[in-house]
Amino acid sequence: MAKVKLKDKILYAPLALLFHCIALLPFWVLYRISDLLFLLMFYVVRYRKKVVIQNLNECFPEKSESERKQIMKDFYKHLADTFIETIKLLHVSDDEMRRRIVFHNVDEVDKSIEQGRSVAMYASHYCNWEWLSAITMWSKYDTSVMQFGQVYHPLENAWWDEFLLNLRSRFKSYSYPMSRVLRELLAAKSKGKITITGFISDQHPHANDIDDVITFLNHYTAFITGPEIMAKKMDMDVLYFDVRKVRRGYYDCTIRVISRTPKEEPQFKITNTYAQMLENVIKESPAEWLWTHKRWKRPVTPKNLNTDE
Repeated sequence: MAKVKLKDKILYAPLALLFHCIALLPFWVLYRISDLLFLLMFYVVRYRKKVVIQNLNECFPEKSESERKQIMKDFYKHLADTFIETIKLLHVSDDEMRRRIVFHNVDEVDKSIEQGRSVAMYASHYCNWEWLSAITMWSKYDTSVMQFGQVYHPLENAWWDEFLLNLRSRFKSYSYPMSRVLRELLAAKSKGKITITGFISDQHPHANDIDDVITFLNHYTAFITGPEIMAKKMDMDVLYFDVRKVRRGYYDCTIRVISRTPKEEPQFKITNTYAQMLENVIKESPAEWLWTHKRWKRPVTPKNLNTDE
């Protein structure tokens, strides 16, 4: 992580103060702020609206224009909520978080810990991904036994990078820079440390990572294979955060098992299972996915199409 310069600390001090003041407000007030933020993003700034329209048109051609417009509107409302809910992490109690995001089947994680096995946790930009680190409050094991973390892509703006890293450490989780994750996980393993590592794997892959192409949301889509390769290399159990939005400000997350024998799985089977799970949940409730991503900005050909189920 790049060190924040003094001039940037001074420059961003009013914004930091604003965020802390906002985070002190009760949720019912925060959602009134979110309503205003939605109006600003949707009608005034029109934040990445062309990207969202294109994505929805291409992913759901079978839906009517009015249906896609409603999904888009609901998405921007959810996006505003996600931003406000993330800021709230600055000042939110453990009890409040336990009420607002409930984890099910956490014993699947505990089972791995009991067997001395580390875990690769697949996740996506669905519902509120920044709240998933609250799982540490649901495991019967604390961070003296296991190291919970998530992989992240460092931001160019050092102040924002540090700000988000502080938020993500709220529940005693560690953030691994993408470029060092394998090195750090191997170091932890050499010390006998069990790691539970979250991988948000629904971004577009790098240009050199297009070996696994499947049909996903009406597109030929290349998926990131790094988490699968890492899980096989380190023989990690592979689990999945299956999140649902119950109502505004409340989420349910069920831990699903993808594989406990990664080395025995056919190539890309783990990645494709994750992709299928994600596609199913997006189709069920599309407004909760992050449609502002340019997910298909580098079109891929079906020459490497993987049709294994």
